[in-house]
Amino acid sequence: MKTKNIILMGAATVTMIAAVAGYNTVNSGFEVSEPTSLYVDADDNIDSLKRKLTETCHPDNSFILDINLRLFNLDRHMRTGHYVIQPGMSMMKAVRNVRNHSQTPVRLVVPSVRTVADMAQRLSKQVMADSAAIMQALTDETVVKDLGYTNETLPCLFIPNTYEVYWDVKVNDLLSRLKKENEVFWNEERRHKLAEVSSYAGEEMTIEKVVTLASIVDSETANNSEKPAIAALYMNRLRIGMPLQSDPTVKFALQDFALRRILHKHLEVDSPYNTYKNKGLPPGPICVPSIAGIDAVLNHANHEYIYMCAKEDFSGTHNFAVGYAEHQRNAARYAAALNKRNIH
Repeated sequence: MKTKNIILMGAATVTMIAAVAGYNTVNSGFEVSEPTSLYVDADDNIDSLKRKLTETCHPDNSFILDINLRLFNLDRHMRTGHYVIQPGMSMMKAVRNVRNHSQTPVRLVVPSVRTVADMAQRLSKQVMADSAAIMQALTDETVVKDLGYTNETLPCLFIPNTYEVYWDVKVNDLLSRLKKENEVFWNEERRHKLAEVSSYAGEEMTIEKVVTLASIVDSETANNSEKPAIAALYMNRLRIGMPLQSDPTVKFALQDFALRRILHKHLEVDSPYNTYKNKGLPPGPICVPSIAGIDAVLNHANHEYIYMCAKEDFSGTHNFAVGYAEHQRNAARYAAALNKRNIH
């Protein structure tokens, strides 16, 4: 009888331990007071994942965390991605999310940048793919052609905005997504305005040409209210066959964006982007323009100005002129202001 009681007590103890262990396995969680991001990379294993969870999410029971990781065979079913650990979330749910690839999207900011290389760098800081992989795709002629662009017009692909994507999105899938967002942006309303813009500019203004002009406008000013006037000025020049003579295009041709003052020697650069030497628009955008810049071209002002010069107060705005004599006076004031500040 005594032996039987001992056996029963032992069985009860084992059952209780199993129940407690089971309860802890299911209900143990993390000490986080706000949603906390967990990023699982391609080279992560069960040990590195445990370390990440420990360092960022502070499990309330390290032993139970290890049980969950092994219970769900994370050593063989690791899935890359961005996962969010919510306050009160159990370890079991967090680990199951990784196994099942139940990610939380990240907010991808597509910025307005100067070059495609800059874009690759900025995107790589927001997704799992590194800048080299993104840049390789952006310089692959087949990929670029399939997207509908040339190397020169590729910046037209990017519409600066914020999008939701999965952190471990493949590079080609990311580019396909950006292509779809581009098509959404160029809706019927915007496409309908191309005919009027073409009429004003005196030549067919395709989407690529509008974006190219917008890149020049954006490079001339950060003042959104002034952009429609600058867009109209450049289209006035296009219409009368006058070279655009845009200083930012010269900086792009030289790939020297730190230049603060364009001198005559800079205007001699032999490049299709040098709008002092070549009439018409350059072969592609000189930056990824903002939505405001694009819409400034589509909703341009109507005026007769063909000259502009930065104001001498360095406000970032411009003095406009119809005649060259007035423009020379404006330019002289600006040159004097540059000299006074010893800007060469």
